[in-house]
Amino acid sequence: MAKITWRIWLLIFLLIVSAIVIINPASFTGNVQIKSIVPNSSSANAGITSGEILHEINGQKINSMADYSNAISSLTFEENPITVKTTNGTFEYKSTSVDFNLDNRTITIVLGKAQQAGLKQGMIVEQVNEMSLDNYSFQEIKNKLESKAKITVKTDKNEYTFLTTESTGIVVSSIDITRIKTGLDLQGGARALVQPERPLTDQEMSNLIETVRYRLNVYGLTDINVRDVSDLQGNKYVMVELAGATPIELQDLIAKQGKFEAKIANQTVFVGGHNDITFVCRNDASCARIEQCTETQDGSQSACRFQFEVHLSEAAAEKHAAMTANLSENMSQGKSYLNETLDLYLDDKLVDSLLISSDLKGKVTTSVAVSGSGTGKTKAEAYDAATTSMKKLQTILITGSLPFKLEILKLDSISPSLGQEFTRNILIAGIAVFIGVCVVIYIRYKKLKLVIPILITMVSELLLTLLVAVLIRWNLDLASIAGILAAIGTGVDDQIVMIDESSAASSKQYSIKERIKRAFFIIFTAYATVVVSLLPLWWAGAGLLRGFAVTTLIGISVGVFITRPAFADILKMITKD
Repeated sequence: MAKITWRIWLLIFLLIVSAIVIINPASFTGNVQIKSIVPNSSSANAGITSGEILHEINGQKINSMADYSNAISSLTFEENPITVKTTNGTFEYKSTSVDFNLDNRTITIVLGKAQQAGLKQGMIVEQVNEMSLDNYSFQEIKNKLESKAKITVKTDKNEYTFLTTESTGIVVSSIDITRIKTGLDLQGGARALVQPERPLTDQEMSNLIETVRYRLNVYGLTDINVRDVSDLQGNKYVMVELAGATPIELQDLIAKQGKFEAKIANQTVFVGGHNDITFVCRNDASCARIEQCTETQDGSQSACRFQFEVHLSEAAAEKHAAMTANLSENMSQGKSYLNETLDLYLDDKLVDSLLISSDLKGKVTTSVAVSGSGTGKTKAEAYDAATTSMKKLQTILITGSLPFKLEILKLDSISPSLGQEFTRNILIAGIAVFIGVCVVIYIRYKKLKLVIPILITMVSELLLTLLVAVLIRWNLDLASIAGILAAIGTGVDDQIVMIDESSAASSKQYSIKERIKRAFFIIFTAYATVVVSLLPLWWAGAGLLRGFAVTTLIGISVGVFITRPAFADILKMITKD
């Protein structure tokens, strides 16, 4: 019996790794997962976190999205009378929810029965049901008026009981069997129609789109579509589409201007962006790290602090020196600090206050350490929260604030344009292609022992390409699938070259080893040609072009360096001189 070579063992090992990595173990523990939680909602206040797997709602088993919908629709809510007094008059209606939102006292969003009653955006609200906004916050008014139902949610981590409105604040999704991420055209996502604070010129709109796209890319997101759109009146908007995201997640990413300011004694020292920030440390443990994690005495809450290095421009460093020159010094915990702190503000909200060492008094320093924290029920959750907060702060420091304030006019979900039916058709077509290739090869060579290794190699290349896509978190869209098919097709060509070269009558004077070498010369030459032709798409391509280039490069590289050598060894085992 022929000996199995190390190349074949390597292929077997990688196939096992592929199966382990691609298959999502969460799919064996449930079918519905909590994708996100609305901040400050009843479910968020109850402690439910994203990532938990739903098992039961009010005793009803949750095994599918239909089960979840039925459980939520079975909750009963009573309509309450609501009277809204505004500067434009008084409006009355009955509803289970308040149906509008305020910014200070100005109505920003009007829905459902509040809209039917005549409330409009821009109206100034004075009181709701005789509760004045001078004495109550809008959130307190909503809590008092909105109809609530008791709900018990059981997940894989805990059981929660709380009162909820019709909007539970829970966004769920079905759990995929694999970890493969699909693109906007296959899995859907979220879409936002955004309007700048004022009409923009073509150049200003171009700058805004580039800034939004860059900011989302810095977050590590893929399959982003940012473009300008206009209506019949000539008004210009920005359309943002993000694959696999919920409307809540997209709103959190783009709704805020992302203004970062560092202040001393309420005086701005530097702001985010390239004018004041020349370098922000990212993905380098020597200058960006989670420093320490602590938990409360009862173990119910954990917190982790992060710190990363920022380099200031000369102008910002000189301003920092001038503002610290006249500060006095205090002793704290055995160390000397200035009597004012460096206060970090994000969208005008205080994020953190940092002590300033006395050594920096009046000195021009371009290196500053920025820190913050993240909290969670466990140290792992706190660590993840701190990591997320650090990345968000780093992104805003790098990109600066958006050049214009944005108002989200419309926020909705995108249904997959192709959906499950298309995915099923792709699988059927793929199986048909595999069978067709095997039939043609069998007709050509009349040897089943050649057909089986080629079939195994084709499947191996597919799995290894998907493995790399999962590891780099690449979203597979139509173009990516086309790239995979192109790579597999190239692989079949190479295997035919190897078979023909090994069995050619003109090559009988060479050993099987020499014949395979001659075949690999042809294969590597073809590989180099394809790589060179795809590199321009990799560097300069976008959207469909880049997706095709990425998966094709991955597929042919996997083939040339892993599956082709293994196939060559298999060919040596089954071919006789």
